[in-house]
Amino acid sequence: MAPRPSLGLHARLLFAFALLCVVTAAAVGGWIYVEARTAILQRAQDAAVQAMTSRLQALYPLRSATPDQAELGELAAAVTDKYSFAVAVYQEEHALAGPPGRWRPGENAPVLTVGAIPPGLRRVVAGGDVAWQRVVWQGAPYLIMGTPLVIVEGDGKWWVSGIEVYVVRSLFPEQHSIDELAARAWLTGGAALAFAVVLALLASRGVLRPVRELGRAARLLGEGQLRTRIAVRGSDELADVARTFNNTAAELERHVKQLREMEADARRFVADVSHELRTPLAALAAVADVLDEEAARLPEPAGRAARLVSQETLNLTGLVNDLIEISRFDSGVAALALNEIDVAELVRATLRTRGWSEQVDTELPPGVTARLDPRRVDVILANLVGNALRHGEPPVSVRLRAEADRVTLEVRDHGPGLDEAVLPHVFDRFYKASAARARSEGSGLGLAIARENARLHRGDLTVANALDGGAMFTLRLPRRAHDPDGGPE
Repeated sequence: MAPRPSLGLHARLLFAFALLCVVTAAAVGGWIYVEARTAILQRAQDAAVQAMTSRLQALYPLRSATPDQAELGELAAAVTDKYSFAVAVYQEEHALAGPPGRWRPGENAPVLTVGAIPPGLRRVVAGGDVAWQRVVWQGAPYLIMGTPLVIVEGDGKWWVSGIEVYVVRSLFPEQHSIDELAARAWLTGGAALAFAVVLALLASRGVLRPVRELGRAARLLGEGQLRTRIAVRGSDELADVARTFNNTAAELERHVKQLREMEADARRFVADVSHELRTPLAALAAVADVLDEEAARLPEPAGRAARLVSQETLNLTGLVNDLIEISRFDSGVAALALNEIDVAELVRATLRTRGWSEQVDTELPPGVTARLDPRRVDVILANLVGNALRHGEPPVSVRLRAEADRVTLEVRDHGPGLDEAVLPHVFDRFYKASAARARSEGSGLGLAIARENARLHRGDLTVANALDGGAMFTLRLPRRAHDPDGGPE
């Protein structure tokens, strides 16, 4: 499953800061807006009701408990100002006061009729209570206030006279203040968002710079630059991470240095021992040749022992020679002796010298020439064909292919092939695929030496299992090899 795409740490920090700012600004601004709106409207409402009741109290005592149209008009006119108009109602009669011409400039004066007064408000006022209600007319807010006029007797008794006065006051100034408050809240939120983004950029830069340095240092450490360290700044968690990285890098450098020294000592030891063994092995080989010649004339137990000594001496000589060869590669002193050769003829000579010509099928097109080291190519082919004959099954084949800049040799058998777990280790030193093939009598260095020889030519040697069975080794060599020390010859 492909990994789900995610935002980088820089983008996530910016998003988190911006989201926090937006949520905080919306919560605080919304709460302040609601509280301020309620307070402004409540204050305007209380002031309007107080002004209306004060004006009506100035009209007492009434001239008549059954006013006519003119008296209703006087009652309505008495409670109006430049921000309001009124209607006085008595039974079926009503009168309006406050014409549109006296309305506040810039506002549309609504046309108030008795039928436009909310029925619920009228029922409350008719019951003898003062009531008010906020409404929206023509897209603008208004406050409708209603009060009944009562008749009070000398003994304190009172009853509703049936006269009702309704005042409509515009809430446009208050709404304008509320709108300005909302606009300021939006501007403050926008400024806070911009400030949060700037803070996020500064914070992300301060956080991500050590993270980037840590990533760069880890990458350099992975590339082998073990002296890489990070500058420690401050005493926070990132500084602790930097110190931990430096300590880890120092320990890794120390361990790697020890391992390299141990590896160098081991290689020197192998090289020294191999060279020291050559002289006694030469003497042993001479004695082994004599024993081998006399083995047929010796009694059977002695003859068998003589042949065993001769064979083991040859095996030990081969192991020592392989160790000396691999030590040359490790020390970097291995060199090429380049010559222009016919590759097909070189393959045939390798097979013919070892008596394998009849056992190996070949596909060798003529006229393929290359500038290579014939001895080292012979070593590679001898290892590959010898392994195929010893561990694989016939037919064993060698195929030559030529391209403009390189030649390719494929050596394969038709046995069971190599186990998938064995393939990555085939060219490891002293590795023997005993679980996949018969036990090898060799040193376990043959394929490692073969690959080193291929790489010395600036080529490569690979292995894979053929689709129809068997192991296939592929040797790729440049047609114009270069000597690593002296360049092209």
